[in-house]
Amino acid sequence: MPARHETAAMPHLNLQISGPADSELARRASAAIADLTVDVLGKRRELIAIEVRFVERAHWFVGGRSLDELGRNSFFLDISITDETNTKDEKARFIEQAYARLSALIGEVHEVSYIHVVDARAAAYGYGGATQEHRYQAARIAAPG
Repeated sequence: MPARHETAAMPHLNLQISGPADSELARRASAAIADLTVDVLGKRRELIAIEVRFVERAHWFVGGRSLDELGRNSFFLDISITDETNTKDEKARFIEQAYARLSALIGEVHEVSYIHVVDARAAAYGYGGATQEHRYQAARIAAPG
């Protein structure tokens, strides 16, 4: 895996899952996605933030029909990472593996379940009151040589 600088460290994820609220499913899905975020994208686990929300199948529509009507489930995963910290191949692997893992956990998943990897500009993205660009520049100044 390529070496990454400090700006690679802070993914934020939003996961929507169709169906009634299920704390156990939320826990298992967030753990699976956190593992992939570490293993495939090389992010630091202690800085991964995941929000899980549930949407009733009657309120989720694909092609103009509710998931209730279709007898299917769905999910939407949105992950924000600092731009230029992952390759196209890493992001493609993440999307492929996240789709497979979430589909296995949720069951009866409609193909129209989306994963969006957002490459956020380092100067416009941060945590703890500092942008990722600031963290990157501070690390460069502090690094010897």
